[in-house]
Amino acid sequence: MTLEEKIAHLQAASMEEARSEGNAIIDSYRDALEKVLQDHKDEARRQSQTRLKAETVNARQRLNQSAAKAQLELKRRHSAIQQELKDKIFEETNALLQDYMKTDAYEDFLVKCIRKALVFADGEPMTIYINPTDERHKSDLEDATRTHLTISAEDFIGGVRCVIRGRNILIDNSFKTQLRNEYDSFIFLGGDGIA
Repeated sequence: MTLEEKIAHLQAASMEEARSEGNAIIDSYRDALEKVLQDHKDEARRQSQTRLKAETVNARQRLNQSAAKAQLELKRRHSAIQQELKDKIFEETNALLQDYMKTDAYEDFLVKCIRKALVFADGEPMTIYINPTDERHKSDLEDATRTHLTISAEDFIGGVRCVIRGRNILIDNSFKTQLRNEYDSFIFLGGDGIA
């Protein structure tokens, strides 16, 4: 083998070895880049899933807040309508009460209230008050019950109030008190029995 052949052979072997080393470096670099790319894709997927979960939770919370606000507004409107209806019912009740107070049955009611108070007092001194609007009934009521009646300075719509000072007792059969008690305790029951 001549020197030129040896040089050519050495050159071919060197080139072959350099190509082989270059290809190995390129393959190693390609594998490293592919691993970086895969890691980047995996991280991007994880971040995307985390963001999706966070947005889902956020959307669910906003939906729940909206539902709660809507329910609260509905309850407010429901309460306002109930209050309006309650006021109308008691306005009508008051009108019916005014009509009742013009009947003979009302005077009978007053007599019964006075007689019950007299029985309860059992002879103790007692002041029996009638409403100022019932002054026209005073003499008839005194005749029917054989007791002295006092016209109240306070308008309590109708009925009677009796005070037994010796026992610190107030017998309150006034329409004002009864209406206020009924108004305060009045509630609407829903169709399902829930207030």
